[in-house]
Amino acid sequence: MTFVVTENCIKCKYTDCVEVCPVDCFYEGPNFLVIDPDECIDCALCEPECPANAIFSEDELPSDQVKFIELNAELCQTWPNITEQKDAPADADEWDGKPGKVELLVK
Repeated sequence: MTFVVTENCIKCKYTDCVEVCPVDCFYEGPNFLVIDPDECIDCALCEPECPANAIFSEDELPSDQVKFIELNAELCQTWPNITEQKDAPADADEWDGKPGKVELLVK
C-alpha cells in the first residue's frame, strides 16, 4: 500500500508533506506533487501535514480519485525529486477545495 496525492493538490502544491517524508518519495511537477509508490513506505507522516487534505492512503482513496494512483506512478518517473519545503504558489489558497482541477494538471 502507498499514499497518493490527489486532485486538490493541483495548483495548490503545498510542500509541507515533503519536509516530513523520511524516504524522499515526492516528485514535483509544474503545478502538482506526486508520490512514488515504489518508494513510499506507508509511514503516514505526510497525510496530516497536507494543508489541502490532498493525500490519502490508497485503501482510503475516494472513488472519484482512483485515477490518481496511476498518475502518481506515471509522473514520478519523469518529474524531479523534491526533498525540501518550498513556498506555495501565491494563489494556492484560492485553488484549495475547488473541484474539477484535473484538466488543469500540467504534465
